[in-house]
Amino acid sequence: MARAILVIDVQKVYTDPASPLHCVGNGDVIANINAIVAAAETAGDLVVQIRHVHRADGSDAGRMFDFSGEPGEIGFVAGTEEVEDDPRLKIAAGALSISKQRYSSFIGTGLDRMLRERSVDRIVVTGFMTNFCCEATARHGHDLDFFVDFPIDATGSPGLSDAATQDAIKAATAATLAAGFARVMTTAEWLAGS
Repeated sequence: MARAILVIDVQKVYTDPASPLHCVGNGDVIANINAIVAAAETAGDLVVQIRHVHRADGSDAGRMFDFSGEPGEIGFVAGTEEVEDDPRLKIAAGALSISKQRYSSFIGTGLDRMLRERSVDRIVVTGFMTNFCCEATARHGHDLDFFVDFPIDATGSPGLSDAATQDAIKAATAATLAAGFARVMTTAEWLAGS
């Protein structure tokens, strides 16, 4: 069984404390991602580095910033500091690098083809945000007939409200994915089983 580690959007927009999308505890998430990537390199697994980036005019954003019917401010603009990788992220030697413009890493990126060409049948989803790009990629991967591993503590999300805290979001995402889309576990559990 060939495996690919998907490292999704480990970008400063999620790790800069001044960002409205700042994820508390992002250092622990990045440390877990780095541990998974190190194990993957030792095992000879494929690592795919994925970044979310848009044109400044938003022409490649689809419904990303006007999902409610009202136009919103374009984010993740190419060339801005917020789309740069967090410097604590260790980039695997030989990692593939792709950019995306949607929540799912499979839309418009050629990722499905790249994985199939390498006989990958299991993906390991890590990165930011737990309940947007990571969950969308996990669900999409499942529907493309990949087996999906989701180390929940190797993902992060900002809270959405007083009730929808990061912990609550992770618990809800984990419960939904585990019910029919993915194997959900901790990084330690994934490392022990890899």
